[in-house]
Formats: sequence, structure tokens, C-alpha cells
Amino acid sequence: MPLHHLALRTTDVAGLAAFYREVFGFAPVREATPRSLWLGLGGGAVLMIEAREAGETAAAPGSMELIAFRVDRETMASIGRKARELGCYDGETAFTVYLRDPDGRRLGASTYDFASASD
Repeated sequence: MPLHHLALRTTDVAGLAAFYREVFGFAPVREATPRSLWLGLGGGAVLMIEAREAGETAAAPGSMELIAFRVDRETMASIGRKARELGCYDGETAFTVYLRDPDGRRLGASTYDFASASD
């Protein structure tokens, strides 16, 4: 099943959306700030940045849970450079560069091709 949407909750909708726009180049498709801002992921899928309610649990700091976006090698390298510049770089492998968003979520920009991978 193709991805429909991801929803991330935050106390800073505009700031978190600005991060995803700057680092990944996602363009806004719907803006209803300060409550939410949606960014296009391609293929009709969206990343919903939504306001977290008072008392709602934040993303767990240091969690190794991961959201990884498929990219080409050039884009992976560019995201790695941006992550280092922004101080949110979190390591890399031969196929994936890792970083943290302003709320501490672990992200990846990956070139790994599942179709050509062998067991």
C-alpha cells in the first residue's frame, strides 16, 4: 500500500515545517497555521505538521525510531551537508544519512534499493 500521510505533532508548527522545507525541499500543499501545515511528499502523500495539544506527550528524546525518505545519491549528500551545517547530523551508512529534526525525531535520507537487495 502506498503512503497516504505522516502526521507529526509539535509545539512549533512553523519552525518544524521550515526545517523539513529547508532540509528535504518539501513544498507546502495546505497551510492552516498555527494549527497545521502540510508538505507534499510526492505521489499524493503528505507530511502533516500539526500542533501538539497541552499535556500531549512529545517525541521521545534519543529514540532510534526512524522515518526515512527515498532519495538519490546527490540528494543524500546534500542533505548530509545541510544536517552538518544545522548541527542535526546523526551519522550515516553507505546508503543512508541520519539526522534529527528540531523535536528530536530520527530521520534518514536513503538510497537503499529494496528491489535489488538480496537476503
